[in-house]
Amino acid sequence: MRTADGAADFQTWPAPAKLNLMLRVVGRRADGYHELQTVFQFLDWGDELRLRARSDGRIHRLREVSGIPVEQDLVVRAARLLQEHSGTALGADLHLEKRIPLGGGLGGGSSDAATALVALNVAWGLGYGLEELADFGLRLGADVPVFVHGRAAWAEGVGERLTPLELPERWNLVIVPPVAVSTAEVFQDPELTRNSPLMTIADFLSAGGGNDCEAVVRERYPQVDRALGWLAEHGEARLTGTGACVFAAFDTETDARAVLAKAPRDLRGFVARGRNRSPLHERGPAGGSADEGSSALRRE
Repeated sequence: MRTADGAADFQTWPAPAKLNLMLRVVGRRADGYHELQTVFQFLDWGDELRLRARSDGRIHRLREVSGIPVEQDLVVRAARLLQEHSGTALGADLHLEKRIPLGGGLGGGSSDAATALVALNVAWGLGYGLEELADFGLRLGADVPVFVHGRAAWAEGVGERLTPLELPERWNLVIVPPVAVSTAEVFQDPELTRNSPLMTIADFLSAGGGNDCEAVVRERYPQVDRALGWLAEHGEARLTGTGACVFAAFDTETDARAVLAKAPRDLRGFVARGRNRSPLHERGPAGGSADEGSSALRRE
């Protein structure tokens, strides 16, 4: 559809957050990257990307993202990468509503990039399949492919070898400590466990798994240590990825919100349901906005 002046309408696309339900560091490659085993599940909460095609080929970021120069913005980089490889003469206006905290371990930048690839593939009429878009995404970051594919998954390698999983879609209370964790610093820490034994999907499904980065993050960031300690009094508290956010899963939304209501005043958080299928892929090409009921980081 187009507006009265002939410009294309903005389309709104969700860029959901993710949780790492476990994370193991099982080796280190010659190029310095770490070999991982992890499990991704999406949340029905996250960022929101509004975009529209331009006829002049310009990639225009309409809203600044605090702390991210335009040259480093993964949404802009994704748009330029797709534009270059497709040869399209079209451009785009891009407006990102940022809710996922930076350095939180919720995959915000990777999810934003994946949403840009999927949405612009539609807006520009390129016709790429998900495998092709995931290949583009891997050039932007190891976690981008899982967001492109949009299925909860067991991941290996640097996170790019994916096996879809069906997991319980529980309600998660996510606490957001007031700090951003540096992934690079965590993986460079000499105390990081780098030789965890390999496990199988069956092992994880029967016994779960921890996060090898947790000890390093707790030592480096007292705010995360405190959040984990408090949340552990109310459930099985875990760290997601290499970030600052910690979470616990509950059987009902009511249970999760009841614990959030008890949180100390300086601990912010939100409640969101785990999703095996990304909200990105539940939106039709003409689709609407993400769930307004989960649209803000808040205490409730």
